[in-house]
Amino acid sequence: MTENEISRIIVDSAFKIHTTLGPGLLESVYEAVLGYELKSRGCEIISQQAIPVIYEDVKLDLGFRADLIVNRKVVIEVKSI
Repeated sequence: MTENEISRIIVDSAFKIHTTLGPGLLESVYEAVLGYELKSRGCEIISQQAIPVIYEDVKLDLGFRADLIVNRKVVIEVKSI
């Protein structure tokens, strides 16, 4: 599956979740529901994966955590306001 095909599934899933649950919930809720929805559509999901920061030849311990990684190709950072 290409990145564009994965992205189409992600956007469709996010739209379905937003129209079903609406706004105002915590990011952790949307993240869990999005992970569930994407799995139900046949995607492989990695949740809260640590990603290191590498500067020049130095690996820094100050990485970040990707909320979701879909099919090892697309990183999702869930935001809710």
